[in-house]
Amino acid sequence: MAAPTPAYADGPVAALRRIAFLLERTRAETYKVKAFRAAAATILPLDPEEVATRAREGTLRELAGIGASTAEVIAQAVEGRVPARLARLEEEAGGALVDGGDGIRGALRGDLHSHSDWSDGGSPIEEMAFTAIELGHEYLVLTDHSPRLTVANGLSVARLRQQLEVVEAVNAHLVAAGSTAGTGFRLLKGIEVDILDDGSLDQTDEMLSALDVRVASVHSKLAMDKDAMTRRMVNAVANPFTNVLGHCTGRLVTGNRGIRAQSQFDARRVFEACVEHDVAVEINARPERRDPPTRLLQLAIDVGCLFSIDSDAHAPGQLDFQVYGCARAEELGLDPDRIVNTWPADRLLSWASGGAGR
Repeated sequence: MAAPTPAYADGPVAALRRIAFLLERTRAETYKVKAFRAAAATILPLDPEEVATRAREGTLRELAGIGASTAEVIAQAVEGRVPARLARLEEEAGGALVDGGDGIRGALRGDLHSHSDWSDGGSPIEEMAFTAIELGHEYLVLTDHSPRLTVANGLSVARLRQQLEVVEAVNAHLVAAGSTAGTGFRLLKGIEVDILDDGSLDQTDEMLSALDVRVASVHSKLAMDKDAMTRRMVNAVANPFTNVLGHCTGRLVTGNRGIRAQSQFDARRVFEACVEHDVAVEINARPERRDPPTRLLQLAIDVGCLFSIDSDAHAPGQLDFQVYGCARAEELGLDPDRIVNTWPADRLLSWASGGAGR
């Protein structure tokens, strides 16, 4: 006799969002995920009784954004059964992503590098914020790309100004909602700003000054001459607006974008500049990056750098990637107090603004 299907009480919206989260956690293609998030958005405002009636009568697919797969998930959840798609994904992708890292992951209070659908992310700002809350974050920095990175739909000055208003609205909504889960959570204003060829930053000083945290990264001419790349990175680190040096080598070690060799630069000189200017070196936790490589990460630790362990999430489920970076930091014995996103928000913001924390 087949085992009975486990009972499920969380409802169809939660089931659809959890499926999307788990798919993102496995770096599934965005189009495969969007169907589930779109279906959740469709039924969220509906009366639960209407959803249940449609499930019984087989008319869920009359609703915009509901297809065969999502209708099946909704119907099974409405019946109080764990949807088969959800059960399968929990078994395949619901466990620990990596061995180790739990100690440092438990000390992290937030994530300083994330993307929304305003640039090259796959989900709205509010969905990124809600997932960060569910993961226990106290803050999340939204760091969509700057204008030069057109391939990633980088934000112009005008679009960045609009986004800052949206961030304020999301924070106001969380306060007004009075949600216990959202109490104290802050969505912080940020940017992943391109480091230009001469080391200047790809955004106006006026806009950079309006932000809470700024991650500066190289995205172009990654094979630049070693001396020129060193000067480029040192100039960027010396910029008073730079808080975090993002994925410093630009390498890719796996994944659907292929493999890319790391940029060549004088790592000791760059990391010493980070110490001098109080800039954190990012431990980019995306599994296809693992940046910096272990040898350079150890060098940055020995030189005395601060660090930020970031997911570089382009979808809500990818916010869970942080644990990959935590495992690497834990293996090398990094003191959690040298990781700026273990700090309370007020200390982080004071450091990022050049205040007493720096």
